[in-house]
Amino acid sequence: IRRYARSSLNVRFRTKLDGMTTHADELAVDVRGLRKRYGDVTAVDGIDLSIRRGEVFGLLGPNGAGKSTTVEILQGNRGRDAGEVSVLGSDPAHGTRAWRSRVGIVWQDESAPAELTVRETVRHFARYYPRPRDPEEVIGLVGLEAKAGSRVKALSGGQRRRLDVALGVIGGPELLLLDEPTTGFDPAARRQFWDLIRLLAQEGTTIVLTTHYLEEAEALADRLAVIAKGQVVAEGEPSALRERYGTDATVTWTEPDGGTRVERTRTPTRTVTELVRRFDGEIPGLLVTRPTLEDVYLRLTGQEDAR
Repeated sequence: IRRYARSSLNVRFRTKLDGMTTHADELAVDVRGLRKRYGDVTAVDGIDLSIRRGEVFGLLGPNGAGKSTTVEILQGNRGRDAGEVSVLGSDPAHGTRAWRSRVGIVWQDESAPAELTVRETVRHFARYYPRPRDPEEVIGLVGLEAKAGSRVKALSGGQRRRLDVALGVIGGPELLLLDEPTTGFDPAARRQFWDLIRLLAQEGTTIVLTTHYLEEAEALADRLAVIAKGQVVAEGEPSALRERYGTDATVTWTEPDGGTRVERTRTPTRTVTELVRRFDGEIPGLLVTRPTLEDVYLRLTGQEDAR
């Protein structure tokens, strides 16, 4: 009986352990109770994050909300005051050289040496990694083929930003941390960068993105976390956040006397159906506006009056 009980206990323990391991393996980033202070200022105040492998995860928040500090801690460049952090199965505070080679990062500040050419720079950084991507391929991915022979100091601001992105992905990282990566990009370059992020995600790269461009977050992120004053105030898929925290939709139309009517409602389809009956067909000047991610963001961060 004791042998059976001991065997049963071992089976249950192994099953529980295997379940925990499987759950941990599913997460590229697992953060619990993260805190960081700078003197009297609390930059990060108890953040929890769970980011699945292969996911594109967006961090939104105003300047000073704690986004960059969180990214720096995930990358191992900044210590924390409290909390538990696991990135690709390791604590970033004790990350080895092998672990660091699995994490790519694009900072807000430029990091490329000014006197080298684009090609020389990308090839030089490729030597730091055990299994880098092909430098010529990466130069093409970020749209710098025509500037491959140009010195970094001769590039425009947007072109330098593209080079920073190239240096972030040259190592073929499992996790890519992007801190405001498209700052300075023109609209065409930004769209090209989006295509690159989608390609990396399709290849299985986990991507953590901080951005002030709400359109960018909605276009790229599988899930979002909105951070305000060092805390996560909302988390979920972009559509779910709009549904949960969005205000009423706005229905606008023109009356027969030429006057414009505006109605705010949570049931815009019902309002439009009633208008179709009234007008017996087309509704003059009909416009239905639903809450955008920007509306939700401003509401969650207490900046509604900033519009």
